[in-house]
Amino acid sequence: MKKIEEKDRDNNQQKAIDTKISLYAWKILSLLGIIAIMVMYAETMLIPAIPDIITDLNISFGTSSWILTAYLISGAVMTPICASLSDIYGKKKILLIVVFVYLIGTIIAYFVSDIATFIIARAIQGIGISMFPIAFSMIRDCFPREKISIGQGVITSMFATGAAVGFSIGGLVVHNYGWHFTFLTLIAPTILFILLVWKYIDIRKISEYKHLNHNINKDNAEILSTKVDIKGALSLSLSITCFLLGLTLFENNISDSKIQSIIVVLFIISILALTSFIIIERRTDQPLVNFKLFTNKTILSANLIILLIGFTHFMIFQSIPILARNAEPLGFGLDAVGTGNIQLPFAIIFVLFGPASGIIISRMGSLKPIILGTIISSISFFFMLFFHSEEYYISVALAVFATGLSFTAIGAMNIIILFTPSNYIGTSTGLSVLIRILGSSLGPVIAALYMQLNQSHIAMNKSFFYPSAYSFDLIFLTATIASMCSIVLALYLKRITNEKITIVYT
Repeated sequence: MKKIEEKDRDNNQQKAIDTKISLYAWKILSLLGIIAIMVMYAETMLIPAIPDIITDLNISFGTSSWILTAYLISGAVMTPICASLSDIYGKKKILLIVVFVYLIGTIIAYFVSDIATFIIARAIQGIGISMFPIAFSMIRDCFPREKISIGQGVITSMFATGAAVGFSIGGLVVHNYGWHFTFLTLIAPTILFILLVWKYIDIRKISEYKHLNHNINKDNAEILSTKVDIKGALSLSLSITCFLLGLTLFENNISDSKIQSIIVVLFIISILALTSFIIIERRTDQPLVNFKLFTNKTILSANLIILLIGFTHFMIFQSIPILARNAEPLGFGLDAVGTGNIQLPFAIIFVLFGPASGIIISRMGSLKPIILGTIISSISFFFMLFFHSEEYYISVALAVFATGLSFTAIGAMNIIILFTPSNYIGTSTGLSVLIRILGSSLGPVIAALYMQLNQSHIAMNKSFFYPSAYSFDLIFLTATIASMCSIVLALYLKRITNEKITIVYT
């Protein structure tokens, strides 16, 4: 009996050693967290300025959606490409190139004076999104499998920290120096990050931790392909761009017969490009999107939840600043500072619940937090639907949404990592990021569609039209329905996951 107890104690001690997070892993996590702070800081600083950009560049509410959408489409297309390139040429090298391209886009955005150049600059910046699957891959390699959710939680909190900084000082910067200055503040931090990555990230050491943490035999390491699915990327980008352009033209020129013809052509091209994409992906040896992963109901359900997360999140991001800046009684009549303050509680709660949700998920598992998170998010949107007449109500609802979002996003990604075969982990996480970005790119366009098609004026200024109260009702109703769909998916995910566990143990 004594020998058995000693053996159990030794096994527990060995298990504790195997699941211990190394100091180097924390160093890599801290370094990569900087880029999360930086990018989210840039985006949230810009959000309060959307009404100013609409005025300065003389664009419609529909066209304004491309401030976010161009950035997201570019990121959606380049994410799987850069993930593949990082496997071929090395994570550190591709990460440095991607961040450098992001720097170029930031510099161009600072000097823009027209919407076309601005959208191009935003698209170049969007390539920077593809750094995140590379960063998550490094974190996954350095962290023990049982502690990956903690790393995800910390990165999520870094996003939230960047959002908090952006919302807290973004309004002040926009109000006092103009929206161009938001891009100028990014240049020095981006250069600093490039230098830090160059000096401190050691791919050989990360590879050693990967083999140690995930029990990979160096002699049997996977042979990486040297192919990149360019045709798939081009067909996917064409399909997404034509579809969203068609929606934008529809909301801006619905009564023009010539424009209607162009819209029909764009939608046809989108369908044909999507069909081509599916055919290309099924025939290529190294597809941009591995459709085999969709045959796994668990991975598919978690990815659909991630799609809805991106959709609702960025739909709200597009809408709240315009509601805040709308003249009374159609809005709150706030300046950029007040607009940032409304959204600040969202960022603060996200800072608190990012790492906390990662720790909770590592102890309780992913399913219960996902279900809880989807329910909390649905409650927040339901609250916005019926109580968006006061600034305080919106702030409270956003804080509640941040809680649900942190549980759902981290839990769903953790499910995908745990249920994906080890040789498909990189492809699967890249696909999940792609899906979330696709949902995120659609959200602002749908919000802008509602705002462009439902406008009203105020008695003091009948020459200028603002999005009506009905447009925001539609936005919050759509977000509520989408979030309730995620509850159904979460419950379904629990059922099929429990079935798999039962099969394993029986």
